[in-house]
Amino acid sequence: MTLRVAITRALPDAQRTAERVRAIGAEPIVAPLLTITPCAYDTKVGDAQALLFTSANGVRAFPDARGNHATPVLAVGDATAEAARAAGFTNVRSADGDSAALARMAKTTLAPNAGKLVHIGGEHVAGDVASELRAAGFEVERRIAYAAIAAATLPAAFGEPLDVVLFHSARAAETFVALGAPNADKFTAACMSEAVAEAARKVRWARIIVSPAPREDALLRAALAPDSPAGASA
Repeated sequence: MTLRVAITRALPDAQRTAERVRAIGAEPIVAPLLTITPCAYDTKVGDAQALLFTSANGVRAFPDARGNHATPVLAVGDATAEAARAAGFTNVRSADGDSAALARMAKTTLAPNAGKLVHIGGEHVAGDVASELRAAGFEVERRIAYAAIAAATLPAAFGEPLDVVLFHSARAAETFVALGAPNADKFTAACMSEAVAEAARKVRWARIIVSPAPREDALLRAALAPDSPAGASA
């Protein structure tokens, strides 16, 4: 039986995830629970020591990447780093992890007295990179570049037979729970991190799988590989 997998992250990232799910041999069902909406914000970063990006959405919401292409960029993970390079940044490093990994990389590769850091991210952010770096002596400015708007109603896909629901963020899991979480006890919730799983645990699921690392490749292997709980039951 082919696994049917609901993808709850916002577009356009949901489409890229769908391609990866399909390549594994499962059937992707794009069912976004969040919509990314750009915000007006101060985009002047010319005097920044480095830019911090905690998502590809932040990169896409930064309109003048090429005008600041030489400014060092620290990205939370490889997908965000790839988006930064595609936007024109030439000095990009990936923390290959979560916000805590990003803060650790900043503390070990940057100097508190070398200039401010600018964190360009969303209204809701997993972790608190800015506070951790301020505690280490850095000056950090947080710029809210976009908002992730929760869906007011569930996508129709949740009324269809499903096997796995992918949650890349706690906000998506919280939205599903707030909208009633229909049939959750029949689905596997595959969560990017323990924080995401904590949000999902507000309702009962058939099972919850937590990615061993905060990366999509690890999440998909944990959720969809033949030896995973969901894959084995297919």
